[in-house]
Amino acid sequence: MSKLIVDNLDLYYGDFHALKSIDLEIPANGITAFIGPSGCGKSTLLKSLNRMNDLVKDCRITGKVILDDEDIYQDIDINRLRKKVGMVFQKPNPFPMSIYDNIAFGPRTHGIHAKAQLDEIVERSLKQAALWDEVKDRLTKSAMGLSGGQQQRLCIARALAIEPEVLLMDEPTSALDPISTSKIEDLVIALKEKYSIVMVTHNMQQAVRISDKTAFFLMGELVECNQTSQLFSLPQDERTENYITGRFG
Repeated sequence: MSKLIVDNLDLYYGDFHALKSIDLEIPANGITAFIGPSGCGKSTLLKSLNRMNDLVKDCRITGKVILDDEDIYQDIDINRLRKKVGMVFQKPNPFPMSIYDNIAFGPRTHGIHAKAQLDEIVERSLKQAALWDEVKDRLTKSAMGLSGGQQQRLCIARALAIEPEVLLMDEPTSALDPISTSKIEDLVIALKEKYSIVMVTHNMQQAVRISDKTAFFLMGELVECNQTSQLFSLPQDERTENYITGRFG
């Protein structure tokens, strides 16, 4: 079953045609990886899935992005969209406040203020992000004191606190060491039971390890999208084969 459908999407930054006629289906409760060389459009498309490109001057989008039968550019206001579609960035970006307040920030924004309810959300989100045992005794301490890997798991917990349906991840492990990377990969695999996950990665081995489906982008085009095992073992397009065998990129 498809959770998100991208239908004939074109995106322009001024005169620059950054994404060209993208058609793509993101399955529910799976991990879809976006791969491709730098500047190929994968992060641009990711940001289009929760309208972060709305903030970019001279950005123009045509086509549709359908989430649960609603066009996110026509039928859903931005606050409801951001509640449904969470985002985790490349570099951990905790807010300069306590661990507790980082997690409670989103729920409070959406009108939840009862302490008992917030306590429950904070605990649940940190457990989902495999961080609770490490921080449960220091919830009032600043999030800035956590290690890089812990900060990234905190950012995942913060995204989960508003109970999104889709989780977008833009190279979430690229700033982390191998042990933290492995923890986040295990976490992402566990989360797909509840969430539909889209991850941009520059690491093809990571795509092979954790994703169910992989989409390969080149110069603003979606070259090929298939089950991950299929795309890496039997690519249909010569450009995909050249990329995954290391001939360019």
